[in-house]
Amino acid sequence: MELSYKNNKLKKSLTTDKGIAKGYGTIAKKVKLRITQLNNADNLEVISKLQVLRLHQHIGKGTWSIDIQENWRILFEINQDPIPTLEDGGIDLKAITIISIESVEDPH
Repeated sequence: MELSYKNNKLKKSLTTDKGIAKGYGTIAKKVKLRITQLNNADNLEVISKLQVLRLHQHIGKGTWSIDIQENWRILFEINQDPIPTLEDGGIDLKAITIISIESVEDPH
């Protein structure tokens, strides 16, 4: 999947080993694993099948997230216009191949 980032600071903190270690401390290994999983997936449907990631949409906000560890999440937006949909109006996860990472946070 193609990943972009909200800004250069976030990109640096998620694409280099030094940035990940500095920015995420005790959860750095899991953050790196999740970014690798997103990069290696062909589309969002692949991510949805990895139950440990708990892919879900934040209703009314346009953002999605996957779990890192405990309350920590990677929040992202679908970066395709228009967002691919199914005939029944649902999101076509198999057609989503470009996302924008918005943040890594504990939203609780």
